[in-house]
Amino acid sequence: MEYKTSGVCSRRITFDVTDDKVTNVQFLGGCNGNTQGIASLVEGMDVHEAIRRLKGISCNGRPTSCPDQLACALEEYLANVR
Repeated sequence: MEYKTSGVCSRRITFDVTDDKVTNVQFLGGCNGNTQGIASLVEGMDVHEAIRRLKGISCNGRPTSCPDQLACALEEYLANVR
């Protein structure tokens, strides 16, 4: 899936979900080390657990962050597969 981000430095997130597990997360733009770290940490994680852990994280006073945007993308994915 491809998700266009809003309110953060990264511009887009792509990912797959296989058997309810998050895989192949990639961020376009953003802080390279941080986005690689997020992608690595959620690899193989249950999609609901990833949302629970990432939802609501803010960045530098913004109401969202790259992790929060990934949670939003995963929520959108879930809404579209049901």
